[in-house]
Amino acid sequence: MTYFCMMKTIDQINFKNKKALIRVDFNVPLNKDLKITDDTRICAALPTINKIVSEGGSVILMSHLGRPKNGYEDKFSLKHIVNHLSEKLNIKVKFAHNCIGVEVTKIVNQLKNGEVLLLENLRFHTEEKAGDKIFAEQLSKLAEIYVNDAFGTAHRAHASTAVIANFFS
Repeated sequence: MTYFCMMKTIDQINFKNKKALIRVDFNVPLNKDLKITDDTRICAALPTINKIVSEGGSVILMSHLGRPKNGYEDKFSLKHIVNHLSEKLNIKVKFAHNCIGVEVTKIVNQLKNGEVLLLENLRFHTEEKAGDKIFAEQLSKLAEIYVNDAFGTAHRAHASTAVIANFFS
């Protein structure tokens, strides 16, 4: 017997008053001054983000940047792209200095419709690349809806791409 899982597209979802957790691919090149040299990947995510915001939802963005070795490394912090993303969206993007934890939950709970929050680099946690189920579950609790808009990373069995979808119906 063959089973088919029908995934919804963002055109089939009502985002009004909902929080959407979007896995984006903001692994963009930065120069020595930590300025973006090619924003193609950011621009590719804009239609998805704008759709959700325009429909009255709030957006929580998660991504990786580079290949950090042992936790936090400033050169791989997503804080370096917040201003550029804010300009592209014409919205002041909020930033969380982690991607899980009490402080992140507090920021998410205060997020209003039409607002955008960027979480810190997922790869600062080794659990991301390990495909850790507990880490994925912690991420999943941040929103009612999960959107994978990071097609360049979809082939990886990471917590935020492959595992997290199990926590959403």
